[in-house]
Amino acid sequence: MIIIGEKINSTLKSIRPAMESYDAEAIRDLAVRQVAAGATYVDVNAGMFIDDEPERVAWLVNTIQEVTKAPFSVDSPSPKAIEAGLKANRNPKPIINSITDEKERYNAILPLAQRYNTGIIGLCMDDRGMPETVEDRMRVADSLVGKLTKEGFALDDIYLDPMIRPVGTGSHYGVVAIETIRRIKTNYPEAHIACGLSNVSFGLPARKLVNQTLLVAAMAAGMDGAILDPLDKKLMSFVYAAEALLGLDEYCINYLEKYREGEIEI
Repeated sequence: MIIIGEKINSTLKSIRPAMESYDAEAIRDLAVRQVAAGATYVDVNAGMFIDDEPERVAWLVNTIQEVTKAPFSVDSPSPKAIEAGLKANRNPKPIINSITDEKERYNAILPLAQRYNTGIIGLCMDDRGMPETVEDRMRVADSLVGKLTKEGFALDDIYLDPMIRPVGTGSHYGVVAIETIRRIKTNYPEAHIACGLSNVSFGLPARKLVNQTLLVAAMAAGMDGAILDPLDKKLMSFVYAAEALLGLDEYCINYLEKYREGEIEI
């Protein structure tokens, strides 16, 4: 599974002080530990620093690529901050987090993805807002895939986010997310999923339990990528076990290796 490590994010109270003080050692350590724990991409987000976000994103990228060759997920609502991160990047092909089908956002992000030859996360959202139903989310997904492939993007470079919303605010949101994932992977098997897994549990107690349960259900529906905390050993154990059960780990070789390495937590 494609794991986008979410920990280097300025909205997290545990990491924001390191960003504020330009604590390179702490940033490098967190990046290395995420990659060692299974992250495919390292997400970098400095969105809380509104006044100098581009400079901080560039600093994060430069700092992290000193210690790992893992590709980046450059994550920001600001096109300028995204471009700053892409300019600084020397690691393998990054992804942009993210584009939507909103006209302004689409037109701002598309040229960056083309100029820097990136992959791209596409949120199932357009100028009508956040879709409520599977059908509305698929309408946006279809539009994004159609536009991006017409612009020359391979399906393998497109990561669709089904827009997981908190089940505490709508009991249908879990089912809608899972069914959207199923439909996306049925219609576009070569494209990827990249969803913000922990959104589902916002506002609930014992959030990790809800996240773990969604992970398995979503993987059974075809989810092959998620933005999550790779340092959550129990959550990663569910990834390895689900891959084995879903026939994605031949003879359970990876599961057995992780068990021997002490990476499986029961």
